[in-house]
Amino acid sequence: MAKEMDDKKRLQEAFKQKDWNEIKTNDSWAVFKIMSEFVEGYERLAKMGPCVSIFGSARTKPNNPYYKTAEELAFQLTQNGYGVITGGGPGIMEAGNKGAQRGGGISVGLNIDLPFEQEANPFIDNDKLLNFQYFFPRKVMFVKYAQGFIVLPGGFGTLDELFEAITLIQTKKIGKFPIILLGKSYWNGLIDWIKEVMLGQEANISKKDLNLLKIVDSPEEAVFEINKFYKKYSHKPNF
Repeated sequence: MAKEMDDKKRLQEAFKQKDWNEIKTNDSWAVFKIMSEFVEGYERLAKMGPCVSIFGSARTKPNNPYYKTAEELAFQLTQNGYGVITGGGPGIMEAGNKGAQRGGGISVGLNIDLPFEQEANPFIDNDKLLNFQYFFPRKVMFVKYAQGFIVLPGGFGTLDELFEAITLIQTKKIGKFPIILLGKSYWNGLIDWIKEVMLGQEANISKKDLNLLKIVDSPEEAVFEINKFYKKYSHKPNF
């Protein structure tokens, strides 16, 4: 009941009439808030060295096999010299930070302020938690300082981050870096649809675009793909 009242109050506030001067003032101040999130993100993440971003659902429970997979993945990444960046929340994100901390590596959390979730998980290094009000500066930080994306099962937010990275590479706005989908049984249906419908029926992508993704089924395979890529290329920010 309390949640329904909160939702109703937020909805009423969203549709509350505002005059143009109020809108203009709010928009102007928002510019400074957005700038501050970019500046803080650039200054802090640039000091951390090579990292890999791990994505996945906030709803994944600790007894879920994918939680344990994400934790082991992050641990293995730290043993190969990489820090770990997550969205800072629960579920797969928590597992990633937990594994990074267990491995003695850098554990970064880019937390987002949401009305219904999420609180930062307790496995982020004290000086490496960044809190964002806006999604798009946060998404820039995920991409700019990541040497790779490893995507575990997740929902709309996970897909948003996945396709954002693919689009940036496909359109050559950033250089190519590894994008790895971990969990074949989860991702195979999506990849089949991309091949059969997006490419085969409608030709909305080219065949070479399929090479932007790699599907694996274990942490070991994911880390192997990251290491294989960086035997050819140097670590650097993506733009």
